[in-house]
Amino acid sequence: MSGSDSARGGRAALLEPPPADPLGCRACRGAELVTVLDLGAMPAADHFPPADTAPRPDEAAHPLAMVVCRGCGLAQLAHDDTVTAEPRGVEPRALREQAADAVRRVAGAGLLRGRTVREFASPHGGSWLELLAERGFAVSDGPADVVLDSFGLMHDRDQAAAVAGRAAATAPAGVLLLQYHPLHTIVTQGQWNALRHGHFAYYSLSALRELLRGAGMSVVDAWDFDLYGGTVLLAAVHGTAEPGAAVRRILHREAGAADPDVLGGLQRAADRHTKSLRATLESAAARGERVYAYGAASRAVALFCRAGIRRELLTGVADAAPAKQGRRMPGTDVPIIAPADLVAARPDRVLLTVPDLLPEVSERFPELAGRWFTDDPADPARERPIR
Repeated sequence: MSGSDSARGGRAALLEPPPADPLGCRACRGAELVTVLDLGAMPAADHFPPADTAPRPDEAAHPLAMVVCRGCGLAQLAHDDTVTAEPRGVEPRALREQAADAVRRVAGAGLLRGRTVREFASPHGGSWLELLAERGFAVSDGPADVVLDSFGLMHDRDQAAAVAGRAAATAPAGVLLLQYHPLHTIVTQGQWNALRHGHFAYYSLSALRELLRGAGMSVVDAWDFDLYGGTVLLAAVHGTAEPGAAVRRILHREAGAADPDVLGGLQRAADRHTKSLRATLESAAARGERVYAYGAASRAVALFCRAGIRRELLTGVADAAPAKQGRRMPGTDVPIIAPADLVAARPDRVLLTVPDLLPEVSERFPELAGRWFTDDPADPARERPIR
């Protein structure tokens, strides 16, 4: 969510050539890459055109597929021909609360040692630096005692180089804290639309351990969080060290997650999800209901495009990010509006594209109580309002 075009709510879509993808696997450079999810040509996930423009055929023209390396097990974006400059979003409360919880847990494990900190920021926004400053840490431009990366690593085309850079930024006796959205969560919950342009890697802990081992680091501890259906924060140090019990537990839980046959289930999940959302919205339209959505999230871009969503099915999508308001969902004519406009519209139902936002939006918009619903085809309550 950075870049010179972000204030206008989009990106300079292919006005300059994208950086070159590394040859072979983004981690080990292996050549045996197996396609496990192919969404075809999709809109760029971070390009939100002005709302007063009509969708163009070439908006949905960017290949979007996931491959897995048979050598190291890293699931990754096959190719990205887009140029990323994401519109800055608003950091959800759930993400802020999870960050504070994570810092408390790491401190409780005795791993917040030293006095300097460095952060590899995610383009999605959010920072842990203030939380570390409250504990006496000062920002360093050189190797730091604590190096932070919360959902940042996945945005690097060259994963081996990115991990090496984070290792180099970690002081000899320091700790690297790396938070990621696990492949295990994506597979078990059918989160196929975690695949998007600009997200170059989807991690199992075993694949991350190999990447870190190549940079001279060892994973020593790990913590689970409920965010996004299940995320993991790991701690790594220089040299060879034995993994803790939590690391071993996660490795056992994730066994087989990177198997191409297992990952192939994401293709079926994508088809089910697309058909389910379309059917839900068509049924609502047939009943004369006015349906809106909340959250112009990147995960909704491919979903809306594949489902052929138009304004007659979804009147608008509210989003708290000013940079997205006045624009539309790419590949569709569905406008992005301010949350105040959503409340004023008094919709019959509101599709929540990011379920983690429910506590926050329920508190912020009491007028919409009983109108929220999710689009998860695996959720038996998806057709019923959630409060």
